[in-house]
Amino acid sequence: MRLLGARLLLTLGLPLAFTACATMGPPRPPSLELPKPPTDLRVARKGEKVILSWTRPTMTTDRRSVRGPVPVLICRTLEAALTDCGTPVGHFTGGAILAESPAAQKKQAKSLEKKNRDNRITDSYTDVLSDQIIAAHQSGFMTYAVEPVNANGRGAGLSNRMRVPLAETLPAPQDFAATVTEQGVVLSWTASSLPPGLSGVHYIYRVYRRSQANPQLEIGELPAATDQRMTLIDSNIEWEQTYSYHAEGVTVLDQPETRIDGDDTAEVKAFTHDVFPPAVPSGLQAVFSGPGQAQFIDLIWAPVTDADLAGYNIYRHEAGGAPVRINTELVKVPAYRDAAISAGKTYFYSASAVDGRGNESARSAETSESAPSQ
Repeated sequence: MRLLGARLLLTLGLPLAFTACATMGPPRPPSLELPKPPTDLRVARKGEKVILSWTRPTMTTDRRSVRGPVPVLICRTLEAALTDCGTPVGHFTGGAILAESPAAQKKQAKSLEKKNRDNRITDSYTDVLSDQIIAAHQSGFMTYAVEPVNANGRGAGLSNRMRVPLAETLPAPQDFAATVTEQGVVLSWTASSLPPGLSGVHYIYRVYRRSQANPQLEIGELPAATDQRMTLIDSNIEWEQTYSYHAEGVTVLDQPETRIDGDDTAEVKAFTHDVFPPAVPSGLQAVFSGPGQAQFIDLIWAPVTDADLAGYNIYRHEAGGAPVRINTELVKVPAYRDAAISAGKTYFYSASAVDGRGNESARSAETSESAPSQ
């Protein structure tokens, strides 16, 4: 019986042993925790500032999830080629863990790992160029890259490289102002002195508008001049709206065309309150009709083309009298028939235009017509 039991245990144990061996697999080497370098580094220059942005790494080079914060080295060089970071010009740590206890830190790291993976977080860093660098390398470029590293400061290499021109930018325009007029909002500013001329470089001023309906809209641009008062009209507006405006100088490199934004002015607000009447009607004529029928005087004039025109008012008076409006409702077309006349009298007429907010123009030049005695 003992021999039979031993054989039975051996028979049953063999499959279990093979099953256990099948699930173990070869042991994995410890991870170096090297974050994969980003491949989507983007750079934008604004005056002396260079804004770098990239997608935060979520995986290591051995295809494991990044845990915890990711230190990133900011690398730059005046050379065209950037092969290693050398001495970084800045450090960035994305997703810093703030919890104090190890257990809380581990929980926060897992939450951060999932957030990074699901949302593809974009990190950014601002590098400030010194005046000395810009002055000494006007026709040159600065090459940038970033390198994420592990907790021991080791990385798997640099991101993609991006180059930024170092040409001088314009300071913000001075005395920037917005004035509401009948033609639109007039933007005005005083141009700054331009930098010394460089071949293939010129300068412009650009104006932007912000409103509740549109966070930023470019209104237009003008070639930069030195120490002059400059104006630009925003005629594409709606009345009774609040708009915010700002302007900036832009450095334009011709080959290839590259634009570098300078510093912005402070925003100025303009409320487009419509207190401006339409154009005054012109070409008013009066013609009497009446023999053999009821007497009347027909009036015609050139139409007013203002977009917000609501209609016209007609005024009449006799010699020595004051003009009195004779229409009870706005006249919608540039013509009117006055049938309330008497034979033997002379009438003087004028017309005005009215917009949708009730602003009324001055009256037109007068014309006159007589109703003959019967």
